Amino acid sequence: MGHTAAPVLSDRVRVNGVITPVTLTVEGKLLWRENCLSIEKEVVGFSIEGFKIKIKAVKENKGGGICCGGNTGVTVRRRRCFKFELLSEDSMRSWSQKIQEFIDSLGRPKRLFVFVNPYGGQRSASKIFIDSVKPLLDDANIDYTVQETKYQLHAKEVAKSLDILRYDGVVCVSGDGILVEVVNGLLEREDWDSAIKMPLGVVPAGHKQSLDVATISQGQYRFFSVLCLAWGLIADIDIESEKYRWMGSARIDYYAIQRIFRLRRYNGCIKFVAAPDYETFGEPADVEGETISEVKSSFLQHKGYRGPAFHMKDFNRKIEGPFVSIWLHNVPWGGEDALAAPDAKFSDGFLDLVVIKDCPKLALLSLMTEINKGGHVRSPHVLYLKVKAFVLEPGTQLDDPSKEGIIDVDGEVLARGKGTYKSNHKTLMTYDKLHIKVDQGLATVFSPSTEKFLFGSCNKKSCIYDGEEKGK
Repeated sequence: MGHTAAPVLSDRVRVNGVITPVTLTVEGKLLWRENCLSIEKEVVGFSIEGFKIKIKAVKENKGGGICCGGNTGVTVRRRRCFKFELLSEDSMRSWSQKIQEFIDSLGRPKRLFVFVNPYGGQRSASKIFIDSVKPLLDDANIDYTVQETKYQLHAKEVAKSLDILRYDGVVCVSGDGILVEVVNGLLEREDWDSAIKMPLGVVPAGHKQSLDVATISQGQYRFFSVLCLAWGLIADIDIESEKYRWMGSARIDYYAIQRIFRLRRYNGCIKFVAAPDYETFGEPADVEGETISEVKSSFLQHKGYRGPAFHMKDFNRKIEGPFVSIWLHNVPWGGEDALAAPDAKFSDGFLDLVVIKDCPKLALLSLMTEINKGGHVRSPHVLYLKVKAFVLEPGTQLDDPSKEGIIDVDGEVLARGKGTYKSNHKTLMTYDKLHIKVDQGLATVFSPSTEKFLFGSCNKKSCIYDGEEKGK
């Protein structure tokens, strides 16, 4: 077999009806014939029936399965069941005990609270949970509570009052909107500092790692963002294309072409605290006399997390408009096939800022085709840098001062200016100055060991497990 790892157990076992030597190594690998099964990476759980141990696992498959976003080159995994029949009661007891010890040593969650949003995205969350998520949780012997969301901000309400001591994590079977609601709910609790340590995830999920959280403040209002903020072209495409929702995902490309050939540019200004090695971007900012005392005082009126302190003197760089687009990212992926910020990290303490000030329409069209692989940031028409804090001062449209713009945060409208799409709809904040600052590693997410992000619209290159297949 080519495997030389030291054995913990070795025995003759009937595997799916055929007696064969089986070895359990100190690394937690099950070896038999030409097969190798990693307990850490592939074994979900097991059950016992008499002398039989049924190993529930997931194995890579070259095709088929249900994949988020349908991208090519995606690793698809299928559920598989391997039946190990031990030849004595003592052997069965030894093998089941050792396998359980390996699983327990991995620190996997045992109790989860699961949000299912039946209305989000393509309205497929309930089916995904029943077909793909529930079988995995059952295979792993995980206890779980399921809450279907009934209305907007329902998940936020539940998260604010959730008994966090009863659970090892929260999982959202939905688009990113429910995750954002959960983060905001946890940070508005009196015990926010312990609540936000609850591992969070969107299906699929794996190990845990830290995630930066950006606090967006305006007067007495605040919003906690985990994904991205957009203003200008990207926000207009994302929000206004809703009128073509019947087209499915094609609406984005269709409306992007419309918006590029009828391009809007916006007056405004951004100020920022640049990350190391990015201090030369923009020009010096004069912030003398500027204050943000209204932000600090407003926090005193609220329970929950107050957000990081702002010091305007630190905002020493600025870029003046007009702008085509401002895109501020906490994570690499900005859409189903949009590697918007290729250098963004989970918890580096910085936000990735993508600025387009001016760009010929044909060049912009070409640039947009590069977003799926992150090539747009190399364009001479794009400024790409990292910032620790950020101030957005949005203005009017350059060609029509009677109209303003839309500020889009984590896929939802945070603020609408006059003359915009659905401008009569109420929003959390007004179309005015915003302060944004990031807290390094404030939240924790379930994610794979490699930095491929799992949130619904942030990285659709991850997979959902397909139906069960019998093992060899």
